[in-house]
Order: sequence, then structure tokens, then C-alpha cells
Amino acid sequence: MNGDLSGARWFKSSRSETGSQCVEVAFLDSGMVGIRDSKNSTGPALMFAPGEWDAFTAGVVSGELDSPA
Repeated sequence: MNGDLSGARWFKSSRSETGSQCVEVAFLDSGMVGIRDSKNSTGPALMFAPGEWDAFTAGVVSGELDSPA
């Protein structure tokens, strides 16, 4: 999948602490969603289709992706 990330506006969660391990997200004009490591802004980024992103965030909210205790 080829995507132009040059104009992406990356952001972190407002709950993110300075210096902590975070990811940044960008909603792209193409409808895709980009994800990258906040400590490596020039490194690789993952790109997800809108439906994939929706399924991922729904899984996070529902606890589906929590690790077993």
C-alpha cells in the first residue's frame, strides 16, 4: 500500500505523558489512518483502511485486546 505521509498532521493522545512510550496517529486525506512511533518520527509508519482502524479501536474500547491477568 502506497501512501503519501508528507502532509500528515500527527497527534498523540491528550492523556500521553511527555517522554513516555507513545504512538502518533494521522487521519489522511485518502481516508487511511497512519500510525507511527512518537520517538521515531522519521521511521516507518503503518497505514490502515478506515474499517480496519474502526475494528481496532472498537477492540481497544471493549477490552478485547487486553492482556490476560
